[in-house]
Amino acid sequence: MRVIPRIEIKNNFVIKGINFEGLRKIGDPNTLGKKYYSDGADELLFMDVVASLYGRNNIFDIIKKITKNIFIPITVGGGIRSVEDIQQALNSGADKVAINSAAVKDPDFIKKAVSFFGSSTIVVSIETRKNKKNIWEVYTHNGREETGVDLKYWLKKIQQLNCGEILVTSIDHEGTKKGFDLDLLNFLKKEEIQTPLIFCGGCGSLEHIKKIKKNLKEEAIAISSILHYNLSTIKKIKKTINV
Repeated sequence: MRVIPRIEIKNNFVIKGINFEGLRKIGDPNTLGKKYYSDGADELLFMDVVASLYGRNNIFDIIKKITKNIFIPITVGGGIRSVEDIQQALNSGADKVAINSAAVKDPDFIKKAVSFFGSSTIVVSIETRKNKKNIWEVYTHNGREETGVDLKYWLKKIQQLNCGEILVTSIDHEGTKKGFDLDLLNFLKKEEIQTPLIFCGGCGSLEHIKKIKKNLKEEAIAISSILHYNLSTIKKIKKTINV
């Protein structure tokens, strides 16, 4: 299982919230990126949490600095709306881009991005929670916007469009440190997803890793609070995975 620190950025600072709300400053993205790289992260995920909301990208200059000293795959997300945005991310040193809002708005954008850059470059990011009908629904704009899109349908659609990876974040567990969303994970396992999966939201202890490791043996987890708040380390997490 790959261990991927998720580093969320707002106005040049690393931040963290609960359920994507109440954002709190954590530190400097360059410092944390280097730290997690040195500690043994398999990849790094950098997300601009306000880019889609404000229709702008401020993250590329940060990525340029970070990638000078880091030599593991880096994924950049937040506000990726065009082929030009993807090219700029790659020119900044990123290896992959994560796309959510623009993909939901126009699924053909995924197809276009894959044809330009190859499927291994394109990660579709999904934020989800159960709606009033007890159906998993896709959200956009950092968990703020309902889309009415059924997660079951969306998973099939994006795989047909040949994306390289799927990042799924539980809105209800994100930032809570109360454990991964096992209900969501069970749903994903039943869908028998063929595309590599990155599961995210809620990790706060090594016990939480133990609960999901059998179900995600060959896939990945994206984690943040457990590392940002020094609740554990990447080395301990990897040891737990391999026991």
